[in-house]
Amino acid sequence: MLLYIVRHGDPDYKTDTLTERGRIQAEAVGKRIAASGIDRIFSSPLGRARETAGPACRLLGIEPEILEWAREVGEERLTPYPDGVRKSVSSLQNTELLSDGDRYLPYERALEAKGINQTEMKSAVEYIESSGREFLERLGYREENGIYRILRPSEERVALFCHTVLGRVWISCLLRIPLQIMWSSFQMTHSGVTVIEFKNNENGVTAPKCLCFSDMSHLYADGLDMRHDNKIEI
Repeated sequence: MLLYIVRHGDPDYKTDTLTERGRIQAEAVGKRIAASGIDRIFSSPLGRARETAGPACRLLGIEPEILEWAREVGEERLTPYPDGVRKSVSSLQNTELLSDGDRYLPYERALEAKGINQTEMKSAVEYIESSGREFLERLGYREENGIYRILRPSEERVALFCHTVLGRVWISCLLRIPLQIMWSSFQMTHSGVTVIEFKNNENGVTAPKCLCFSDMSHLYADGLDMRHDNKIEI
């Protein structure tokens, strides 16, 4: 099975819709997803994710399946570190999450990292991890002690249209990348495509492998700008 995790296009957060640029990105990634032979499309219930999924659904002639747990993480990510003003932990300079040895915290202790340790991310991570585990089991892959029992070998390709914080937390859970490393060192761009493989090994167990992260090739293919997160041309 291949799992495609797609961030929404350039958003208007106030209206929970896409900007004109975001709608153009959605059309481009829709063509990419359709060409990839996706069998099922899942989406966050939020408008910007559903709108991004629209072109792919139209091209493939399928309806999106809404996953409530895939909505964006909210106030759980707010931290008063280091100045007492509550803000998204994403707005911190990335070195703040890595200093004083926090870079070396293992996955199980990642929530101890400065900045993160003053958020309520623990509840969000636990919810996303358990919900994602149930989702994958429904698709035929049951987690057992960090690897996955193949209940029903699947050649399906499924796509989930979601959000940057939700996406990075779930990828952190899937690949056991410590959250402070994921937060400081990885960023998903608008309409970026991450592909995770669940290989159907003959011994009946598998583990997720990242084949690409936040890929933007569909924007290049359509002659669109390659501004990562609307900031840096790459």
